[in-house]
Amino acid sequence: MDPSAFPRRFALSRRFSLGAPSRFTVSPDGRHVAYVTDGALRVMSLDGVERLCLAPEAPEVTYGLAEHAAAESMGRLRGHWWAPDGSALLVARVDPTPMPLWHLGDPADPAKPPRAFRYPAAGTANAEVTLHVVTLGGGRTEVVWDRAAFEYLATVHWDAHGPVIGVQSRDQRLLHVLEADPDTGATRLLHERRDRAWVELVPGTPARTASGVPVVPWERGDTRRLRIGEHLTPDGLQVAEVLGTDGERVLFTAWDGPFERHVWSYGPEGGLVRLSREPGVHTAAMGGPTVVLDSQTPDGHTVTVLHDGEPVGAIRSLVADPLVVPRPEFLTLGGRELPGTLFLPSWHEPGARKLPVLLFPYSGPGVRLAVRARTWAACVAQWFAEQGFAVLTVDGRGTPGRGPAWEKAVHGDQLTPVLEDQIDGLRAAAAHCPDLDLGRVGIRGWSFGGTLAAAAVLRHPEVFRAAVSGAAPSDQRLYDTHWKERFLGHPDEEPENYARSSTIHDAPLLRRPLLLVHGMADDNVAAAHTLRMSAALLAAGRPHSVLPLSGTTHLAGGGTAGQLLLFELDFLRNALNR
Repeated sequence: MDPSAFPRRFALSRRFSLGAPSRFTVSPDGRHVAYVTDGALRVMSLDGVERLCLAPEAPEVTYGLAEHAAAESMGRLRGHWWAPDGSALLVARVDPTPMPLWHLGDPADPAKPPRAFRYPAAGTANAEVTLHVVTLGGGRTEVVWDRAAFEYLATVHWDAHGPVIGVQSRDQRLLHVLEADPDTGATRLLHERRDRAWVELVPGTPARTASGVPVVPWERGDTRRLRIGEHLTPDGLQVAEVLGTDGERVLFTAWDGPFERHVWSYGPEGGLVRLSREPGVHTAAMGGPTVVLDSQTPDGHTVTVLHDGEPVGAIRSLVADPLVVPRPEFLTLGGRELPGTLFLPSWHEPGARKLPVLLFPYSGPGVRLAVRARTWAACVAQWFAEQGFAVLTVDGRGTPGRGPAWEKAVHGDQLTPVLEDQIDGLRAAAAHCPDLDLGRVGIRGWSFGGTLAAAAVLRHPEVFRAAVSGAAPSDQRLYDTHWKERFLGHPDEEPENYARSSTIHDAPLLRRPLLLVHGMADDNVAAAHTLRMSAALLAAGRPHSVLPLSGTTHLAGGGTAGQLLLFELDFLRNALNR
């Protein structure tokens, strides 16, 4: 429904990835294409000669694809990587059969058989993942590490100095960076990272410069910087991603202040240079001295080509301008200086009338909504504002871009601190703008934001008078291993963390109107979450509304998305007595 609200399993982060795992790659010399079909890795040359490199030994085994945990939670969408000279590949072998088998049916078509798929729910087994060096001449060598101690293959990179992999323990508190010998498969330790909560996987790391200087994250308290050999990037820039290296130069993105993410270059000759100049949220791709800058700004989407740091061209965007142009006011709210955006109706005159308030958060890991950019979320917020609401978005504890301590404040409890921040942000916004009617406050959200919306009316009915909860994980034990155990630990060892972070246990507390929305074809957050939540509410005698979306996955698109907004608007208007 709202792509901007989702991590990478959709985001530049993580969690909510909008693209499928990569099934093909071109060799660095441009002479071969490796691709996956029916679980087998094949390579085709420019002259059309095709060879089968690796074939699955069993029906569910795949070669060259990312497993569920990697694609959905680690941000690793690939399962094969070329050697720099194009003579060999690193290939992941995935056996998903240890994972539980789930079934996804279509209630609207009972004659259609359900689709079976493997899903690693929290506390259950993951796929078995191994890594192999495969040469174009037919050789094969397994890369060896202690897979019992390091269950997750988190990162893979092959540069001029050889293959480097990052392997992570099941509890995610230990990450080993290993250098692999492509001839023998033996590995040796290059770098180790530990953390009492979890080791955050920074995309693009570890990396190395042309001379072999390591590029790794460096964290302390509220700061995430890059260590490039003996040098640290400056304090105050919260590193988000390493985009690549060119010689000794490192290209990376970092949050600069509460609302903007910029592209930076750092090297021994030029020092630190900010390449993105306009306010916004920026990323880039690099090839030698050429950088393609992809920018979301308050005016829309632009793509600029830079050479040696200077603009030399642009790639035209054909995306249509929205009919509703966002008019956010950027706020820093309360004692914790929460980043927030406030959207008021374009026709509103200050002091003329009180406006009902609609909170529109995601406020979960991997995603920022209160940003200086014309995102889809901002357009939706302004649309609700034009219907007569004051719409407030607050990015609280647990969101990225403000350092490790801020992100890890939700360790063991993903709801209590986040709800506190939403309430504090609401009160601070009302003090700033007296036209906000705190007697008529609603909240809407999707995915993690949907869980937050439900928790708001369940746990704080004195503040929130109505909620729309979309595609919400209501029982955290039903969510997947790497993502959920990162924040809450293993459910068999720390069950209390799952209880305090699951809204299903709060069903008897409902006193306010609650609309539950879920796509029946959702294989990310299964519809079982909402169905079980509804059953718990009914068992407790708590009236509520449920809107099933037939044939819809985790994101509602097309005409369904538009009609859903109108349905939500009608529900909120009735619930808040406008």
